[in-house]
Amino acid sequence: MLSRIAGAVVPFFGQLTVTTDTDAELRPGSIIAANHTSLSDPAVVLAALRRLGVEPVVLAAAGLWRIPLLAAALTRDGHVPVRRGDPRAAHALEGAMDALATGRLVLLYGEGGLPRRKDAGEAAPRPFRSGIARLARATGAPVVPLGQAGARRLVSGGPTKQLAGLVTAPLRRPDLHVHIGAPVRPTGERTAATACVHRAVAAAWRTAAARIGEPATPAAQA
Repeated sequence: MLSRIAGAVVPFFGQLTVTTDTDAELRPGSIIAANHTSLSDPAVVLAALRRLGVEPVVLAAAGLWRIPLLAAALTRDGHVPVRRGDPRAAHALEGAMDALATGRLVLLYGEGGLPRRKDAGEAAPRPFRSGIARLARATGAPVVPLGQAGARRLVSGGPTKQLAGLVTAPLRRPDLHVHIGAPVRPTGERTAATACVHRAVAAAWRTAAARIGEPATPAAQA
């Protein structure tokens, strides 16, 4: 349901384009690792994946489950709440493992949160947390790197600026781009595996940023 809504709504707010590496592959039971820059980028990513025939399980902030109608949709579609700073946070990976075992693709954001910047520009992915690497090691699932750029042109900054960006987006129709890279299989100890995923997502992001004419600043180390 959320993928269908995103696929219908996102083109109204911006001009979405999608590219893939020649050896990119979205096989059942894969982990999709994406960069997180804006409150709007989950919709952009879901819309892009829907174009490719993929409707993933998303690991999302547990606060979304406090919104009654949205909570029902999230639960029905099998999405997994992440309770940050809570002892139950590890349960999210268990939910992701269950989804992978049934052949679903699982979408995770390695940075674990949004940047605190107020401008609408692009910046390289911040250091990743270890969840993606731990999930890949526990399941053997390949990690598909996804880079998105332009979502901050829809929504960024403080609440007033975010609302203004959303209201004016249908008139501005900013460029949005999602690029999907070739799968990687992170190996070795947790730090090295996390750095491997971070490099792959940063490379996909650089491609996406270039497609919308944004300077691709060097990626922060994981």
